[in-house]
Order: sequence, then C-alpha cells, then structure tokens
Amino acid sequence: MAAALRALMLSHSPPLDALVVPSEDYHQSEYVSARDKRREFVSGFTGSAGLALITANEALLWTDGRYFLQAEQQLTNEWKLMRSGEDPAVDVWMADNLPTDAAIGIDPWCISVDTAHKWESVFAKKQQKLIQTTTNLVDEVWTSRPPPEANPVVVHPIKFSGCSVEDKLKQLREELLQEKARAIVLSALDEASSCSLAILGVAWLFNVRGSDVSYSPVVHAFAIVTLTAAFFYVDKRKVSSEVGSYMEKNGIELRDYSEVSSDAVLLASDQLMSAKKAKEMVSDATETGSDATNNSAEEKSNDLIWVDPGTCCFALYSKLNQDKVFLQSSPLALAKSLKNACNISSSIVHRSSYFRLLELVVVKPHLELENPVEIQGLKNAHIRDGAAVVQYLIWLDKQMQEIYGASGYFIGSEVNDKVQLRTTKLTEVSVSDKLEEFRASKEHFRGLSFPTISSVGPNGAIIHYNPEPETCAELDPNQMYLCDSGAQYLDGTTDITRTVHFGKPTSHEKACYTAVLKGHIGLGNARFPSGTTGHVLDVLARVPLWKYGLDYRHGTGHGIGSYLNVHEGPHQISFRPPARHVPLQSSMTVTDEPGYYEDGNFGIRLENVLLVKEADTKFNFGDKGYLSFEHITWAPYQTKLIDTSLLVPEEVEWLNSYHTKCREILAPHLNTPEMKWLEKATEPISA
Repeated sequence: MAAALRALMLSHSPPLDALVVPSEDYHQSEYVSARDKRREFVSGFTGSAGLALITANEALLWTDGRYFLQAEQQLTNEWKLMRSGEDPAVDVWMADNLPTDAAIGIDPWCISVDTAHKWESVFAKKQQKLIQTTTNLVDEVWTSRPPPEANPVVVHPIKFSGCSVEDKLKQLREELLQEKARAIVLSALDEASSCSLAILGVAWLFNVRGSDVSYSPVVHAFAIVTLTAAFFYVDKRKVSSEVGSYMEKNGIELRDYSEVSSDAVLLASDQLMSAKKAKEMVSDATETGSDATNNSAEEKSNDLIWVDPGTCCFALYSKLNQDKVFLQSSPLALAKSLKNACNISSSIVHRSSYFRLLELVVVKPHLELENPVEIQGLKNAHIRDGAAVVQYLIWLDKQMQEIYGASGYFIGSEVNDKVQLRTTKLTEVSVSDKLEEFRASKEHFRGLSFPTISSVGPNGAIIHYNPEPETCAELDPNQMYLCDSGAQYLDGTTDITRTVHFGKPTSHEKACYTAVLKGHIGLGNARFPSGTTGHVLDVLARVPLWKYGLDYRHGTGHGIGSYLNVHEGPHQISFRPPARHVPLQSSMTVTDEPGYYEDGNFGIRLENVLLVKEADTKFNFGDKGYLSFEHITWAPYQTKLIDTSLLVPEEVEWLNSYHTKCREILAPHLNTPEMKWLEKATEPISA
C-alpha cells in the first residue's frame, strides 16, 4: 500500500516528500465511519487514535500509550511505531528528518486549523511547506472503500434534550453579537455540538441524531449559523419529510453536504443568505427598481466569522478571509458539557484566553439549572445500565463455575479440576455479546457506545483491546477479566469498567487492584475550589499507585455525552497539557477510571461516571465556592480482589456506603435471585 501511495506522491504536482494520513474525518472526529478509516486501511492499525506518515523510504505510525501494545502486534515490519510522549512529535520529526524545502501533502479536509498552523510554524524554519492535495490520495488507491450510507436523520425529542433548538439558536446568536461575529462555522458532529469530537456539535445544536458513525448517534453534517439564518449541510437522502418540516419550523435551511464548500466562499464575501431572504430581495428589487441591500446595520457592525480551530478543517478555513476570522473554541463545546445549561451565553465563560476563563469561573462558580432533563436522563440511563451489568456478572459467575469449575465471584480458591470435560466455551466476544443482550432488554436502548473491551489475562494489558471472533481468547478462571463497556440510551450515554477474577487471585493482583481502587475512591471523594482543572485532580488517582512505583499511560477521566459521544469535552482529567484549559464546573459529567496494566500478565481498570456538583463545605475560603463529585454509575466492586489491610477507615466507609446505595437503587430493576446475588456482592467489609 505504501508503494502505491509513493507512486502518487511522486507524480503529484509538486512531488511530495511525505504524505500525512490522520485518523480524523472531515469533522475531526475521534470515531469515524468505515469509509473514513484511511489510516487503518494504510497501516493495518485499528486503534481509534493515531497518525500515519509515508515518506520516500519510511512508513511511520504515531499513537498514544493506550495503543502501544496493540500497535506492536498489528504493524508489519514495514512500519515503525512512534510512541507519543516518548518519541519526537510528528511535526518535529518531519522538520528534523525531511529535506529543506520538503513538500508535505495533506488532505485539508482531514486536518484541523490548529494542527495546520502549528505545523506551518514548525516547518517554516527549513522552508518546508504543507501542500493541500485536491483529492485524498488514499482514496485513489482504496479500491474497496465502502460507499457512503444514507442513514436517516432523526429528531431528538425535547423530553430527552431538555432544551429547544429555538432557545439554543437564540443564545448562540447572542454570543455571536457579543463577540462581534456575524456567523459561525460548525463542523463538529456533536455540536452542530466539541472537543476533538467535532460531529457532535451539529447534532446537539439542532437536536437531531443519526447513525453515520458506529457507536455514536451523529450525522455527517456541517452547519453555518448567521445572525439571521441557519444552514444544515447534509446528504438530503437522509432527511425525511417530517425532519424537513422540523428544520423549516425551526428556521433551518437544508443544503446538500457538498455545498458547504461553495457556501463558505459566499460567507466570506458576505453573500450567503437563505433562500427565503434571496426571494425577498428579488421581490424588493423588482418593486423599487433598485438593488436591495444585503445587510442590516447590525450585521454590518459584526463582520467576524467564528471558527473553532480545533474542530474546523483547514479546507473550510482556507476559503475564508483570514483577517475576518475569529479563532476561538466553539461556544457550544462548553454549553454541551454543562448538562441542560440551556443558556449558551452564560455557559461560555471563555473570552480571549483560558486565564479569563479561570477568572470568571472563580467569580461566578454557581450555575443554576432551569431544567436538568439531561442530568436526570443520565442518572436513569446509568441505573438501567447498572442493572444490566449486574445481571451480566451474575450470568458470567454461574457460567464460569459450571463450565470451568471456577470457585466463582465470591470465593477465592483453586479451580475444580474435575470439571474439565466441557462441550461449550466462553470467549471474550461471546460473553460481551451476552452483555449486549442484557443491555438491549432495557428501555430506550439504542446500541453500544463503543466496542466492548472484553479482555482476559494478557489482553487486559492492551488498554483499548478490541477482541475479534476469530482471534479472541477463551475465558480463563485463573486470570483477571477486564470489561470496559457502555451503551447509548435515548436519555443518556454510559461507560463503566469492572475488573473481576473467578478463581484465586494472587496477592500481587489483589495489591494492584486495591491500589487502583484507592485511586478511584480518592478522586471520586475529592472536594476542590471552583476554577480547578482536571490537570490538577489527575494526581489524586495516581498517588496510591505511585507509592508502589506503578502508573498508567492514559488520562483518568473524560466527559460523557447525553445520547452523544462517549468521549466528550472540552474538559478532562489527565496529566496531558490540554487538561489545564477548562476547569470542571457544576453539572459536567466526567469519568473516574484509573488503572494498572502489566504487559503479558493482566490489566486492571475501574470506572464510574461522576456528576460535578456544588459541595457543602464548612468554610468557603476566598468566597470561591467548592465542588465535589456524585457517582451515577451503579455496580459492585469485587471484594475478594481487595486487600482490605491496605484500605484506611474512610475508604472502607465509602465502599460500604456505595454498595448500600447499589442495592437500594438497583433493587427495582432486579428479580429476587438477582437481588440475593447483589446482596452478597455488596456485603459490608472491614479493614
């Protein structure tokens, strides 16, 4: 494949010294559709994060710590693995290793404005240049590329969204006026909702959902919102007459997906207008016999176009007058993360810098939720999901005992060797399919929120392991089993991880599990002043592991969508620099998921979704206001994996209290035998 691309690179005008093949699609999405998995097609690496670089003599792939082991297994000898955070970043490597005046090819639709600007700055030192290819070279050699699908757009009812399109557009336009902007270009799929998860923006703003990307209920679409009009760029085959009427009712004009390119040019020259306004202008001109003016005085005084440099592709940005572009994070990103903070203007606290963001959060820490529909929906979804996970653990416990002679979930003893003549077996895929069955029986279920990470023993050390039916491992009662899974419900998105052992865990495994649990509890119990970022809090989950010289290579927490992406920003809890940018705020959701991974042996991760809320503290130093977390995930921790001698009384008290709530909250969703199992699984422990 690299050879075919090199031939195209050589024949390109100008000839290319390197070709960048990123993971992202036209919307800078983390998860992409099958036809947009260009990096996977070229390299064979299937992880969700990575970048491939083809040069005249080398093929390199960059990925982060979640995927080091997976990439080592999937890349052929033709490829060199570059470990992000350990090896030079891709732009630094290109600047140092490619010749002076090198031409570096990119598809500008698949590169963000931020990335392009950063690379151009680095390359300028050696007169190296980014070359925007007119076509994607990978598409030219990908003869079996899947065709586009016409999956229907559906309206997400206000009983689940909690905020009308009319209100969202009204508040967005107020924000445009405040920033002296006359329009905003939205490319993130969940905005149109964004962090690097661009598609979600459009879906959030217009209260629509789709199925264009596996596991994410989003629609491949762009949006442009001006002070007087809103445009939705989508494959019109996906839009039913009912959805078309819904759009028209909300003042949103449907345009074909490909028209966003030409409309960006019109927007730059201030010629973009709705069909209705165009007709009115023609009518006015006919009646008066003179040219009708295009813009009101208000529109003329606001001449900037708002572009989110992290989610807008370089192709669209290049069509605008860059002197008139306001480069700033999308005002929808933070609004979307604050569940049912319908007032976009009040939730968009960043103005010119992140320092301003911190200042305003400290000054005004409290967010009043007028209509917390999304919060209640997320809580309800997690209760049903927790019941499904408990039912799965009960089923798996029974199967492991019957098929493999395991001592089971509660007893830590050796496997019964007498039970060896079995006609059936459990695999990582077959058991994850069973978990999906339990979830599918729950109200409002619409699918999984990501491919289930069902991993046994050494596979658990592959942080984002993706089992395949042909090659996955069989369950083993003598090894740890890590299951990271989640679902999409109409009222919320879920993500939960539990690690269990159905045989006799070693003292080392118990010590490691307990260290992870202590970090999980420590972060979840944190109280912190308003204005605190996830970068500050990340250490709380790692300290118990550091005590033993252990750690993990991934971040500790990410936001969760409301029937949107399972990974949502703009906030996060992580050691990585981007976690410094956005403070945690009341009504945000964030995961708490520390882990430990021992290559070749096992992996441990524990994950709950937390809701950020105002804390009731005795004092209020600096009059800042303080925040804390509320767990909304409900499933037991396996107590036989806990070395209770390593817990302090406060941790024991928290665990017993959490388990009591599990019983109370899940009881209405479980039958009598299931409740008996859960009661045993949540019996109080003592240090």
